[in-house]
Amino acid sequence: MRSHRVATDRLELALVESGPEDGIPVVLLHGNLSTGRFYEHLFDDAPARFRLLAPDMRGFGDTERVPIDATRGLGDWADDTFALLAALGIDAPPHLVGWSTGGAAIAAFALEHPVASLTFIDPVGPYGYGATKLDGTPHFDDFAGSGGGTGNAEFTARLAAGDRSEDGDTAPRNVMNSSYWRVGHREPPEREELLLGEILKSVTGDDGYPGDSTTSPNWPGVAPGTRGILNALSPKYCHWAEIVDLDPKPPILWTHGADDIVVADGSPWEMGRLGQLGEIPAWPGADVFPAQPMVAQIRTVLEAYAATGGRVRMERFAGSGHFPPIDARERWSALFFEFLESV
Repeated sequence: MRSHRVATDRLELALVESGPEDGIPVVLLHGNLSTGRFYEHLFDDAPARFRLLAPDMRGFGDTERVPIDATRGLGDWADDTFALLAALGIDAPPHLVGWSTGGAAIAAFALEHPVASLTFIDPVGPYGYGATKLDGTPHFDDFAGSGGGTGNAEFTARLAAGDRSEDGDTAPRNVMNSSYWRVGHREPPEREELLLGEILKSVTGDDGYPGDSTTSPNWPGVAPGTRGILNALSPKYCHWAEIVDLDPKPPILWTHGADDIVVADGSPWEMGRLGQLGEIPAWPGADVFPAQPMVAQIRTVLEAYAATGGRVRMERFAGSGHFPPIDARERWSALFFEFLESV
């Protein structure tokens, strides 16, 4: 494994990679509140002909600290990825892997540039995160209930303070161990400390996590702003259902942890479900603001992709959480590299 920095025409990115420099490019984009190092344990499993590239994306890790323009959805991440490949002299269509937030970014990339394949790992849904019905229609015209105002203030403060404790539900360590993978899974102590440290490198505030917000007359009183990562994930700006119209259509692998609570039909991280649970007062009810059916949205779009000629493989990982490459490493790695070899 090699770790270095790459200057591009957009920003300087931190990168971990493995494999030959002339190998087939495989770019792995991490999710929200993580870095490229969440993938590094997979490098030893990779067939020798692949060059695995796992950058720290804008707003996270050791990459240059520059703002996220949320009005572009994950367009900044997609363009940063293209700039990285150009700086490395890679012009072959890459295999792209996107976990959670990274899933929307690889879809945005594919809508603009040729790709060899797309692997979605528990991706944010095709209509963004929060406040939409199955077909992507928002509950309110201003997309209230999504964006930067939906972040947990106590968690954000502890993130900014570099809190490494195990005190309370909002401790970043406990959020990682209860939400990133299945409950009960713990990485070896050294690895856990490393990954926690990577999370704590996240940029916080209006230009990072969670981003800015605006007030709304609609429940729960907040609507998306224009800066930062949670606004980039709002359905106001984030949507990738258009991949159904790609021509040609790259092969797609979608893996999903059955115990994922972050991307789920009725995720306790989403405003509709939190209102239903009574965690946020004055919920207007399921007729007005139902929980977002995230997994159903993903499945519907990918089924449409397949129905229009695309090759799609969907795999549900029983007993796995939001990131099967860690809590189901052997099974996920075998499936993933088998998929790459078949393309």
